[in-house]
Amino acid sequence: MFIIAGLGNPSREYEKTRHNVGFEAIDLLADKLLVNLTDKKHRACCGIGMIGTEKVILSKPQTYMNLSGESIGSMADYYKVEPDHIIVICDDINLEEGQLRIRAKGSAGGHNGLKSIINHLGSQEFLRIRVGVGEKPKEMDLADYVLGRFPKAQEALMEDAYKAAAEASIMVVEDGADAAMNLYNRKK
Repeated sequence: MFIIAGLGNPSREYEKTRHNVGFEAIDLLADKLLVNLTDKKHRACCGIGMIGTEKVILSKPQTYMNLSGESIGSMADYYKVEPDHIIVICDDINLEEGQLRIRAKGSAGGHNGLKSIINHLGSQEFLRIRVGVGEKPKEMDLADYVLGRFPKAQEALMEDAYKAAAEASIMVVEDGADAAMNLYNRKK
């Protein structure tokens, strides 16, 4: 069993913001796998589906970004899922818009959502699919930037990135992290 969690902030005011790229990818993945994200458990909107013969739980934590670990940690404890069977999709300001970077483990890299997950799992051994949202302008506050929306000109690029993140998570489950990293960790 795998948990695939997309990070973001709940409520309409945060829809389509840079911080919500994880939610966008999970919505596409849920559509592809015919999973309804209607269960409200572990402080998340979630649903259970299959990728090949592997059961997967798709999750959109409703705890707000900085407390994502509360939801994911609770889910991992309840379903007895080890960190190496958790996939987290999140934004990354250190990557160009639309670029993906997959890592099997590592630090939070300054991302508060990942920091919360590490704290609640007690491990850095979970896989991350980072979706690039671009570097913030020097004069702009980081919170304002990640809670802002993409310009119209970047919307199609980001839609492609959400689809790629969803496909990458399927590949991780079916073929392993190395296969997904080899395919997706390329510069555009």
